[in-house]
Amino acid sequence: MKRESQSTLYRLTEQVEQETKLDPVVHGLDRLLPASMREGPVRAALGGRWLGHALHPMLTDVPIGTWTSASVLDLIGGRASRSASRRLIAVGIVAAIPTAVTGASDWTAASPTERRVGVVHAAANTVALALYIASWSARHRQRHGKGAALALTGAAVTAASGYLGGHLSLARDTALRSTSSAFDADDPTD
Repeated sequence: MKRESQSTLYRLTEQVEQETKLDPVVHGLDRLLPASMREGPVRAALGGRWLGHALHPMLTDVPIGTWTSASVLDLIGGRASRSASRRLIAVGIVAAIPTAVTGASDWTAASPTERRVGVVHAAANTVALALYIASWSARHRQRHGKGAALALTGAAVTAASGYLGGHLSLARDTALRSTSSAFDADDPTD
C-alpha cells in the first residue's frame, strides 16, 4: 500500500509496530505466559488446529456481538430491555476470557513488531473489559443509565482495539500464521 493512500490509523499502527519503548512490556508478558501456549497440544488447540482455522478471531464475535447488542437495546429497547442488556453484558464478560486466552496464544507466534501491536491491543481490551464489568455492576445496582454510558465507552475502546486486532489478523496475516504454526509441531514460530 502506498504511503499517501494509507489511513492515519494505519500509519499510527505502523508507528506502534516500531515503538521499542513497548519492548519491556512485551518481554514481561512473554515471561508470564506458560510454555504450553507456545508449542505442543495446548498451543495446537488454542491456535485452532482442531478447527483448521484460527480460533481467536472467531471468538471475538461473541463479546463484541453481545456487548453491541446490549448497547442497541439500551438505545432503542426501553425499560423492558434492561434485564436483557445486563445479561448480554455478562455473557460478553464471560466470553472475553477464552477469547483473551486464545489471543495470548496467537501472540506467542507473532513477530516482535506484531507483538508490540498485540500488547496495545491487549491493554485496550483489558480497559474495555473493565468498563463492561463496571457497566454490569452499575446495572446490577439498578443504575442503568450509568451502565449504558459505561457500555458505550467500552464499545469505543473495543472498536479501537478491534482495529488493532484486524490489523494484526488481516494486514499482518497473524491469524493464518498462528494456525499454521499450531500445525507445525517442530517450530511454533513459522
